[in-house]
Amino acid sequence: MRNLFEIDEWKITENTFDAEKQKQAESIFSLGNGSFGQRANFEEKYSGSTLQGSYVGGIYYPDKTRVGWWKNGYPEYFAKVLNSCNWIGINVELDGEILDLNKQVVLSFYRELDMQKGTLKRKFIVRFSNGKELEIESLRFCSMANDEIAAIRYSITPLNFTGNVKFTPYLDANVYNHDANYDEFFWEEDSHKVDVKKGYVCVKTKKTNFYVSTAMRFSFWKKDELLDIHPNYSSKPFYVENNFEHYLEKGVTYHLKKYVSIVSTLNHSEFSVIPRSINNVRDAYTTGFDPLILDHIKAWSDIWEKADIQISGDLAAQQGIRFNIFQLYQTYTGKNEKLNIGPKGFTGEKYGGATYWDTEAYCLPFYLKTSDPKVAKQLLVYRYNQLDKAIENAQKLGFKNGAALYPMVTMNGEECHNEWEITFEEIHRNGAIAFAIYNYIRHTGDESYLLECGRAVLYAIARFWVQRFNWSSEKNEFVMLGVTGPNEYENNVNNNWYTNYIARWCVSYALKVHEDLKDNPGPMVTSSEVKEWQYLISNVYLPTLAGTKVFLQQDGFMDKEQLAAKDIPESQNPINKHWSWDRILRSIFIKQADVLQGLYLFEEHFDEETLKQNFDFYEPKTVHESSLSPCIHAILAAKIGRLEKAYELYLRTSRLDLDDYSHEADEGLHITSMAGTWMSIVEGLAGIRVTSQGIHIKPVIPNQWRSYCFQIMVRNQLVRVEVFRDEYQIQNTGSDAIIVACTEGELTIEAGEHKIITNVITTV
Repeated sequence: MRNLFEIDEWKITENTFDAEKQKQAESIFSLGNGSFGQRANFEEKYSGSTLQGSYVGGIYYPDKTRVGWWKNGYPEYFAKVLNSCNWIGINVELDGEILDLNKQVVLSFYRELDMQKGTLKRKFIVRFSNGKELEIESLRFCSMANDEIAAIRYSITPLNFTGNVKFTPYLDANVYNHDANYDEFFWEEDSHKVDVKKGYVCVKTKKTNFYVSTAMRFSFWKKDELLDIHPNYSSKPFYVENNFEHYLEKGVTYHLKKYVSIVSTLNHSEFSVIPRSINNVRDAYTTGFDPLILDHIKAWSDIWEKADIQISGDLAAQQGIRFNIFQLYQTYTGKNEKLNIGPKGFTGEKYGGATYWDTEAYCLPFYLKTSDPKVAKQLLVYRYNQLDKAIENAQKLGFKNGAALYPMVTMNGEECHNEWEITFEEIHRNGAIAFAIYNYIRHTGDESYLLECGRAVLYAIARFWVQRFNWSSEKNEFVMLGVTGPNEYENNVNNNWYTNYIARWCVSYALKVHEDLKDNPGPMVTSSEVKEWQYLISNVYLPTLAGTKVFLQQDGFMDKEQLAAKDIPESQNPINKHWSWDRILRSIFIKQADVLQGLYLFEEHFDEETLKQNFDFYEPKTVHESSLSPCIHAILAAKIGRLEKAYELYLRTSRLDLDDYSHEADEGLHITSMAGTWMSIVEGLAGIRVTSQGIHIKPVIPNQWRSYCFQIMVRNQLVRVEVFRDEYQIQNTGSDAIIVACTEGELTIEAGEHKIITNVITTV
């Protein structure tokens, strides 16, 4: 696969302007701070192919469902993440000609995303039609230190002339969503105001009445000298601008520094968003660009101190993992309990919604091991706060007695996804949420969460599963009909192994929690439910291939033609872009890990031979056309000694967007699967497993790497792991002893202690 951009351990760089790659670059070079984000659109006008995108966390519109055939139970809307006010705009005009890289001659071009500092820089030289040349350098960031602030330093140098240049900094909230179902405009204007070197636009969403106020201020500098300018200003609905001409000297650099504040009613009242945005941007203007960016860089430094993975000997792998970590923290920081992790983050509009099961299955393990436990806890509290809505969702489908079905896609707890076979059949999402609670407890030991929040969620989920199973007289066991497993290339199947297995586990875990907490006041399981649940647990049907340890993906799986992914002609890959849906559904090919997803979550339930047989049976049939697939296979491949396959799949997941494997990076990045990239190293190659007692570790190292190291949180202790070719080292930087199970047996590593374990590394 050809690298789209240059390879560097901390940066994504582009050394030539390629209009064909512009929309891909807009996604890949995007910025965010957990509260809002911005695609890497140009500040100046660009008339070429582009997807302008500025997104504010938690702000959505209930776009009316668009389906060809309405079915009872369909959600009335699909929640759209909204394209909001374009705050980066700075138009430049020279002798009546607007700067536009789609029209002028670009003599040089450089673009740089600095992941260590969280900044986007561009530097280019452009020749206008009259032969005059300008050098432009822009630097911008979305502040991680103050998540309602962003800033741009837009620098301009006339190279071969002296004369006037016109500048127009503006805010434009007259923006549309590219993915609107009916091409509807989602915004109404509340108010706008403009004055000298400042202005704001406040808009609100139709129907949902979210208010978003975007305010700007700017200054103009000659080198380090603040210039006294007297701009004109104007406005119209949804739009404010200042414009001014200034005489620029040849070879001298001038800076326009633009400060922006974005404030919404997700966190503030509708009466306070305007004054808050104005006050924020005034304070930013007073503080100045350099102190603001230093605070921002410091915030990123604090994140990297815990979350970084360092790889020696493989720049492509190093760049890949840092890019994934960077985008995850740009999307979610854990500061706001009302926010979650959308599948595209702040990089695009596709999919909509703020929350998928990806959060619990993939993202939560990442945040559990790289940040303060309260960040992961926030994700679980988010689901607890939406429990009433999950119960309502289940009631709409005929479930009762407090059964809860969490939505496939949501912004506020309501289901807002409208593909029948996914919305109503891909119910394994309930299992991911229950497992996340279990995972959080074993990582942190925070039993208080179970008492206050977790058990209520677990009991409601268990009640759903008990009602969703039905008794089969033929099989003399409980079966589950009409579901879609993680593999979405098979819909409306009976007895999907993964769904049945995780459902049974959920009921079992809920019973265990009930037994542990039954003497505490709060939500309870009745004695009749206990008996009913125990009987179900002992009698769930799990399809198996006779004479083997292979678990059948679902009933009838062996009726399909048994082909391998290698049998698909290259010209027909990916099949989701070349085959009819009917053909895909009838084929043996698997979109993403299904049975293997269950073996990953519950590997301690099975012996290694079972893992090997299932991996060798299913991996050849998997086309990995879901971004969530390669990481699970990589982890299991490393576990069972398929080391070349583990490394191959790690590279695929880590560079999925950077190299645009799926040919869809222009629509936005695969944020939630990026957590799987981190898991591929820590849980896959390093073999880390966290238990209630401590950790297990069994690392391998690829031939391409000289070493790799990372830190993880274990029971609130920060543990550093470094893997070399002939040894690995574990350092406990916390304040309490930890227990580590490894090839040398069970070790106790005291606070501050550093252990070296030799001659146990297998290379790929």
